[in-house]
Amino acid sequence: MYITIAFFHAYIYTAERSLSMRTRLLVSGIALLAALQGCAFVTVPFVPGTRPLVENTVQGRGREKILLIDIAGVISGESRDSLGGLSQQPDHVARMKEVLKKAERDSSIKAVVVRINSPGGTVTASDIMYRELVEFKQRRSVPVVACLMDIAASGGYYIAMAADSVYAHPTTVTGSIGVIALKFNVKGLLDKVGVVDETITSAVLKDSMSPFRGMSAQERAIMQSILDELHKRFTDVVHSGRQLLDTQQVAALADGRVFTATQAHEAGLVDVIGYLDDAIHEAERRAGLRPGSRVVMYHRPNRYKNNIYSHSSVNLLTIGGDFSGILPFQFMYLWNP
Repeated sequence: MYITIAFFHAYIYTAERSLSMRTRLLVSGIALLAALQGCAFVTVPFVPGTRPLVENTVQGRGREKILLIDIAGVISGESRDSLGGLSQQPDHVARMKEVLKKAERDSSIKAVVVRINSPGGTVTASDIMYRELVEFKQRRSVPVVACLMDIAASGGYYIAMAADSVYAHPTTVTGSIGVIALKFNVKGLLDKVGVVDETITSAVLKDSMSPFRGMSAQERAIMQSILDELHKRFTDVVHSGRQLLDTQQVAALADGRVFTATQAHEAGLVDVIGYLDDAIHEAERRAGLRPGSRVVMYHRPNRYKNNIYSHSSVNLLTIGGDFSGILPFQFMYLWNP
């Protein structure tokens, strides 16, 4: 089954490359025909992903503002092509930095609500985004409220620990505190088809985690030690964000399981079960703002946003588990059932 999946991904990758080439050729052909016909070129926002962020009011009024930030999909530090390769969407880390940099220059931003709908992602990308939020909060002295949506698991929950208060939608699935590193062993299949791995290495552990052979006891111990250290980093972050829980309580919750909103609330992993507007009201309260304060989002030009349930980005990485932009092997803070 695993090999079928691998071949399927290889096929999809090849198809995407072919589509990308066809799209570029089509656009080039249209441009050439226009030039030959003496047509004037008009600037068209064909690649909005490359244009600076703009602000849009989605709710309320007044000078003082609450910024609503989206974190959605599998979290990665890898950028992603869109429009058949004509545009490149910034990765989650780069976009978070861009959003917070813009917000930091705006003194009228008085609070931040982070809407999280993610099963997690790579360890480093999750950690960087958490750190960026923490440092922004410290530099600007503004409250941050997290609102967990469908899924806010593993790396998604990790990032929520930067918030002063965590709200979970009544139907949220969260938790999955832990680390995973996927490895496949295809040696048996390769033996059946007569393929022999002849990888040359300079040292015995250089090809650790190779899919073409099983792991030795030494390799397994080494990899387990890495996962244990990354797991401790995760639990330390949870303990820092959920200070009502002691280290033993966090450790008991950090076995990789997921929780419903009710279970998470009872365990102390979230503060309130509510909705996005409740999280916005909490941000108003913490910032000392009047009810009905202005809520803004940042987005690329020509993307219409008219309410708080509009999303600020287009499918950076879908929740369905699109790993095409992720390297073959990664340590992941990810819920991947």
